[in-house]
Order: sequence, then structure tokens, then C-alpha cells
Amino acid sequence: MTQSGLMTDLKSMTLEEWKEFMAGIGEKSFRAGQVYSWLHEHLAVSWEEMTSLPADLREKLSGYPLTVLEPVDVQISAIDGTRKYLFRLGDGNVIESVLMRYHHGNSVCISSQAGCRMGCRFCASTIGGLARNLLASEMLDQVYRIQKETGERVSNVVVMGTGEPLDNYDNLLRFLKILTGEGGLHISQRNVTVSTCGLVPRIYDLAGEKLQITLALSLHAPNDEKRRELMPIARKYSVDQVLAACQNYFQKTGRRVTFEYSLVAGVNDSEEDARELAGRIRRLHGHVNLIPVNPVKERTYVRSSRRNVEKFKIMLEKYGIPVSIRRSLGSDIDGACGQLRKTHMDKMKML
Repeated sequence: MTQSGLMTDLKSMTLEEWKEFMAGIGEKSFRAGQVYSWLHEHLAVSWEEMTSLPADLREKLSGYPLTVLEPVDVQISAIDGTRKYLFRLGDGNVIESVLMRYHHGNSVCISSQAGCRMGCRFCASTIGGLARNLLASEMLDQVYRIQKETGERVSNVVVMGTGEPLDNYDNLLRFLKILTGEGGLHISQRNVTVSTCGLVPRIYDLAGEKLQITLALSLHAPNDEKRRELMPIARKYSVDQVLAACQNYFQKTGRRVTFEYSLVAGVNDSEEDARELAGRIRRLHGHVNLIPVNPVKERTYVRSSRRNVEKFKIMLEKYGIPVSIRRSLGSDIDGACGQLRKTHMDKMKML
């Protein structure tokens, strides 16, 4: 992304690229830091807002579009204050993001793609397939708009909304560099979690980046047979292959992997499932996050009973597996991942 590369999405540029860009338009390199701070620290939404810049520089920059997401809808939970946002992108696609408030700070869950092509059976995000990848700026601006709208600092970011982050690898890395680097929000890498359904080659690539982020694997089944029923990606990569990649990630980064496990009644929530899961991951230094699956009207899957969820947890603990049950936030709003976007798109089709 350089001046010669017909770069138009300036908000996706790193500070080093900004210095190159400034030299290319005849400006001094220190101006790069000023613009970068306006975009990623002060969260400016227009070039005119950058009042410390000379008028002629703002005029030069005005020829470039500035990525700013447009809020379409926000649902606020009356139970716990969770806020679910629907944002419109510049091309008309819509994505969703979620603000969750915890005692340790505010966490924002962002989308990495408009739609998804992974086809997981219990997920609303994949209905309709993949529209396109998000640019780094579009991923960043989900965090920026929410922080600006609430006036509250975002301390944790989870890339676990619509889309498969490792299917948008280059933009993901650019997003992480800007989000966690100096000159912007400077969120600690240890406070960032990236989810994947199990794109094995990309897990190895990510381990090679030597980042300190948490990797969350959407596992959801203890064996290949059940995983294939729930997740088409399992036809390409076996559980053994995925877990070997996760072990490598831990060895290369020292960061333990979180295993996301959505409990579906009668499918993957038996005591035998728990016993088999424990045997698979016991030596991987991971943590299991149990998720009672969210109901999606287009799917027939039913969430496990609270009793079965507790039994599953107790069984894993019996085998020495660190485990928690994900706290259900925003249960009175469109809580399932992709559901708010899907509802909006269905309404648009009816107009």
C-alpha cells in the first residue's frame, strides 16, 4: 500500500506507509504522525476536523475518501446494557458489531467479513454466503465508532463476529498492527482475541507472526464425524490436523488457545462427548469456553439444557481441563451472530 500502488484507503495505512505517502505528495514526514493520530487516536471522521494540519494539506487529502461506517441500527439490552450495532459500509453492505460491558472493561466484538463462506450449520452469519472481505479500516472503524458513540474506552477486542478472520488474513494482520501499535488506541495484543473455524495453514502462518493475541478455535465437536455434521471446514481439515496447528501456535507464541464449544442438544453435549473432548485436548494447555448455542430461526438446532451444560463442564473439570461457561449477554436482543444483519437484509428484500 504505497503512493504508487493507487492507494485510496488511507485509513488502512500503517504509520510507515503514511510517511512514504507524505513524501510522495511533497509533505514533511512529521505530518504523517499528525494525521495518523487524528485517525487512530482522536478518531476523526473528516479531514476538516484535523485542525492542526495546514489548510493546503487538508485540501490535498480531501481528494481521498475517508472510511467512516454509518450506523443503521443499535439494539440495547434492557437486561445487561449489551449494545448490538448494525453498520453500513460505503458500498451498501451491512455488518454487525457488539459492545459488551464486563467488570474488567469494555469488550467489542467485530466482524471481519460481510457474510461468510464457511457454512457452519448453527450460525446465521453464513446464510447467504460471503459478500466480501472487510478492509482493515472497516474493521478498525467498528471499534472507533462504538468508542466514540459511548464515550467509553474499549479495552478488549474480539474478532469473532460475522466472517472467518483467517479467510481475510492480510487485512486482519494490518488491522492488528494498527489497533495494537503506538499512535492509535494502542490496545494490548494480550487483550485481542481472534477466532477461527480451523483454517490450518493460516493458523501456522499466524503462529509465525509471533503476536501475543489469543487464538480461539471454534471446535464444537470432539471427533471428525460430529464436526463434519456441524462445520463443512471439517471435511478439509481433521480434528487432529487442527489441534496440531493449535499446539504449534502455543509452542511458538506461549499463548494458550481457547477452544470454543457450542453445545447443541442431542448432537455434541453428552458425557461421552465431554470425555472424548478431554482426551483430545488434555495436553494442549488450552481452555474450553462452553457456549449454549443461540437459537437461529433458519436452523433446527436446539441449545442444550442448563443441566446438560453443567454436567459437561463438571466432566471436563474431572479430567483437569480448564473450562468456563460463556456468560450469555444481550439475550433479549438479536443475540445470535449474524442475526441482526440477516433480519435487516430480509427487510430490505421486502421493500
